[in-house]
Amino acid sequence: MMTMNENSKLGYREGIVSVVLNLFLFVLKYYAGVVSASVALVADAWHTLSDSLTSVVVILGLRLSSRKPDQEHPFGHGRWEQVAAVIIAILLAVVGWGFIEDAVAKLVVHESARYGTWAYVATLVSIGLKEALARYAFHIARLTKNMAVKADGWHHRSDALSSVIVLAGVFLNPYVWWMDSALGILVSLMLFYAAYGIIREAVNKILGEKPSEEMIAEVKKIVGEEMGKQAYPHHFHVHNYGDHTEFTFHVKVPGEETVRQTHELATRVEQRLCSEMNVDATIHIEPLERV
Repeated sequence: MMTMNENSKLGYREGIVSVVLNLFLFVLKYYAGVVSASVALVADAWHTLSDSLTSVVVILGLRLSSRKPDQEHPFGHGRWEQVAAVIIAILLAVVGWGFIEDAVAKLVVHESARYGTWAYVATLVSIGLKEALARYAFHIARLTKNMAVKADGWHHRSDALSSVIVLAGVFLNPYVWWMDSALGILVSLMLFYAAYGIIREAVNKILGEKPSEEMIAEVKKIVGEEMGKQAYPHHFHVHNYGDHTEFTFHVKVPGEETVRQTHELATRVEQRLCSEMNVDATIHIEPLERV
């Protein structure tokens, strides 16, 4: 059974909007490319269509990550978000490589782009809508902390950049025949860098990350308020499962306190961490005499 929280619903909505607008832009740019006899614009249309596939990956990732924990996956399926982000990053790299191949091929044969009037309209509309989609995706990603949506935003921006290449070719091609190819290679390098950053962040979350200094400071503050100044938290570990975070650490407390006392204090700390930091904490208690 799958249920979607508010964050997943926002990401899901972003994917649906992306699919609809990408299909519209594909039809617009493909028609403009055929009317203008522009190979570059037709290729750019197919690049836009590939963004629809990326958004479908986001939607599937959100649906899979929304599954409830089961016997085989007691911490849920939230890491499907990271898997989806890696898939999208690979698609970004593939698109970037395609740009490089096309650019080099044009340089070898000294081929310059040729654009018609419809290219102006289609390209300008594409740049505006794709950049708007990218910013919308980045906004949703900041709200939800969803890496797959963030990766989708980079894919939207890559399409906006590819349309900028087409537009630059429209204006500069009569004067600099190789400009279209040079800009294509530049954008490809930007796509590779974006893909690398997405994969690195996703892999770090899958492998496990060190808690941030801000997170540790907040936990120490809550422990001090609930368990007193003689409680010493340490040995912090965080495990990210998409919208579900497991946090474990040890706390040294005075040895004369009873098990019941320390258990009650630890429970209060766990409840505050859940309500204030949205993490499910597990605390291991140690006697202070071991120091």
